[in-house]
Amino acid sequence: MKPSHTVNTDPFSAMLRRTRLAAIVRGSDADAALRTVLALLDEGVALVEVSLNTTDALGVIRRAVAEAGPAARVGAGTVLTEDEVARAREAGATWIVTPALSESVAASVRAGLPVLAGALTPTEAVAARRAGADAVKLFPASLGGPSYLKALRDPFPDLPLVPVGGVDLTSAGQYLAYGAVAVGVGSPLVGDAAHGGDLDALRVRARRYVTACAAVPEGERA
Repeated sequence: MKPSHTVNTDPFSAMLRRTRLAAIVRGSDADAALRTVLALLDEGVALVEVSLNTTDALGVIRRAVAEAGPAARVGAGTVLTEDEVARAREAGATWIVTPALSESVAASVRAGLPVLAGALTPTEAVAARRAGADAVKLFPASLGGPSYLKALRDPFPDLPLVPVGGVDLTSAGQYLAYGAVAVGVGSPLVGDAAHGGDLDALRVRARRYVTACAAVPEGERA
């Protein structure tokens, strides 16, 4: 992948709504995880999160940013503490994802980093926004499925929701049709690539997800 020399200045929330897709990379092989991140970026997945429980996650983020250039939007995921926010920022992460409402949400806001904060219930989702989250990571989305997201949007039509957890190619379109601003996809998209698996198959899946998510532009929802 050739580094880009064009800095991407889109605000995170606008980019999330425009691209409709964030990939989640979690793997046991640091070199394979790096190759996975770069392949996803190369195939048009503009937002890629590297979970901190990936082997040498901060190193993967640092190397991905150096390789892909300033246009890349590489984030850090599974971020729980203020220290993890600081270290992720130092490594070059430009956005933060949390699995829950932890101290990392406020720390990200103070650091000026966009944050996708994990929540499940209506109370948690509202609290996440009040804490300064740019969007709410509905997690685990598989617990209620697309119908649960649709039910949440009835009382909270303006709440920016990003379902994560068990989102496959079929349900991605359903979530977006029901009002999700984007979807976060891990293993159904990444497969075994971040563990040293098939990178060519990953590229095929990435193109399918990019196409499927783009097919439901914001504003054209059920």
